[in-house]
Amino acid sequence: MRAPRDQRVTIADIAHEAGVSVATVSKVLNGHSQVSATTREKVEALLASNNYLRRRSRPTHAVGLVDLVINELDSPWSVEVIRGVEEVVAQHRAGLVVTAVHAEPADTLRWMDNLTRRGSDGVILAVTDLPHGQRRKIRELGVPLVVVDPVGNPDPAIPSVGATNWHGGLAATQHLLGLGHRRIGILAGPEHVLSARARLDGHRAALEGAGLLIDPQLVRGGDFHHGTGLTGMRELLALPQPPTAVFACSDLQALGAYEALRRAGLRAGRDVSVVGFDDLPTASWASPPLTTVRQPLSEMASMAARIVLQGVDTVLPGGMRRLELATELVERESTAPPA
Repeated sequence: MRAPRDQRVTIADIAHEAGVSVATVSKVLNGHSQVSATTREKVEALLASNNYLRRRSRPTHAVGLVDLVINELDSPWSVEVIRGVEEVVAQHRAGLVVTAVHAEPADTLRWMDNLTRRGSDGVILAVTDLPHGQRRKIRELGVPLVVVDPVGNPDPAIPSVGATNWHGGLAATQHLLGLGHRRIGILAGPEHVLSARARLDGHRAALEGAGLLIDPQLVRGGDFHHGTGLTGMRELLALPQPPTAVFACSDLQALGAYEALRRAGLRAGRDVSVVGFDDLPTASWASPPLTTVRQPLSEMASMAARIVLQGVDTVLPGGMRRLELATELVERESTAPPA
């Protein structure tokens, strides 16, 4: 296997020829000791025979840095994730590099360049997604990668930490059904986000369990933010038969629904019941305090940090690569029987 002069040999090529994984070749390149002598000799021989151009060698010891990549910094959701990661990173006496990419490719490429230059002990990817090529580049650098609350279907090769979103959506709607509501709206999240789809599916399952079908008129899409909660709730109130209760797939959307109700001269809990999802600190400060599904954001982020710093096989038992932490309904004052 000798590539033409104008075609550079990749780590994947070497791994295929040697019959090993890309991660194993990366370990050989980076001088890690967890490779048998026979495998190391075979990989080294292939690297030499193909004139593989090595990148600047990375340190074989911990560099004392963990990268957290997040879409935005100005939301309560992000604050909870940062808090959970920072707690574990501080316990390990390491530093935390937080990068907000704002879903912009240029921001992501800039971060990738910085990562290549300075190194990191691990990357935590929170509520964003990287193209396959960039995920492969991280693996080639030998940097552990963990995803928190994956956007799409999780890559089985990459450890991920999430929550029981389906069960949370089920519990929220069952709570409203138990209060006597039968016309229940939903302020859904982005269709391409795995957690949003799971919450909607849990809502649908609860309705079907009560002998009801989901009414498309009562479904309003959103993006987990305040603005779409306000708009969606306003549209639901304008229906000939408005819902008596609403399940919002995020606390921020629920607070947007609060605002729409206020502008209509109505009040959450008294006129329309509202359930949120997340249990951010703002949920208990709202007026009235918001009934919501608690998603253990900080704990999810802490678990991801432990995986990158201690190793997935140390933290997750039995070869597990996907972990879901339990959600829990927190009842407050925004829900009541139909007026």
